[in-house]
This record gives sequence, C-alpha cells and structure tokens, in this order.
Amino acid sequence: MPFLPTISTLFIILSAVLMAIGWNFIIKGKAKAHKITMISSAISALLFLIIYMSRTIFIGNTSFGGPEDLKIYYTIFLIFHIILATSGAVFVVATLILAFKRKIRIHRKIGPVTAVIWFFTAITGVMVYLFLYIFWDAGETTNLFRAIWGF
Repeated sequence: MPFLPTISTLFIILSAVLMAIGWNFIIKGKAKAHKITMISSAISALLFLIIYMSRTIFIGNTSFGGPEDLKIYYTIFLIFHIILATSGAVFVVATLILAFKRKIRIHRKIGPVTAVIWFFTAITGVMVYLFLYIFWDAGETTNLFRAIWGF
C-alpha cells in the first residue's frame, strides 16, 4: 500500500464524512457545529490537495497497471472523476465564500448541491485509488520534471 496516495485518500474520505456530519448538524439547527465541521471538511480537502499536488509534481502520477482491455474504461472513469473533482472544488469554494459573507439564502441553495458533488467526488476518488494501487499492481510513475524536461 503506497504511503502518500493512501494518506491523501484518507483525507478526502475524512472530508466527505465531515461534510455529511456538518450537513446533519444544520438539519438539526446546530449552526455553530455545522460551521466548525464544514470548515474542518474544507481543511481536510485542502490537505488532500496539498499532498496530491506535491506528490504529482515531485514523485509523479501513476498510470493504470491493470489489464490493457480495461484501460479505456479506467480512463473514462478517471475523466469523469476529474470533472467531478474540479467542479466540486469550485462549488466548495463558492459555498464557503457565501457562508463567510453571510449570504445564507444562496448558501442554503447551493450547499446541498455542493455536498452531493463532493460525495460523488470522494467515492470516485477512492475508486481511482483502488484501481491504481489495490486491485492491480501500480503502473509506471513519472514526475512532472521528468515528463517535461526529461530528468
């Protein structure tokens, strides 16, 4: 089990779990607990992003190491995950900004959409991790510097 991908995946799972707990808090009218939990969820997601980006730049991305006939399906799934993650991150930032600016009416409308996108992002992210590191041996890893400059 690779160390950094496992740690970053745990942070994204933690982020989704905290988001679910925070959503439950606001349903129960516990606004302060909701705020603390949602900020904790965002911090966990940020820690994921820091580890992921650092690993991508310095160590590299790992290619799919599973059967060649499944590679196209993995690639399509990965593209779906990337679209979800990117749109989810935009929604998270927008939702947090609305909350901090106290634009609660709009925050309430996009918050549930943000949460659902984030849950699917976390689920598909865990699946990508399983496809790359658990179900099959990891493929080749190439860091950014090697990929661009050859060293």
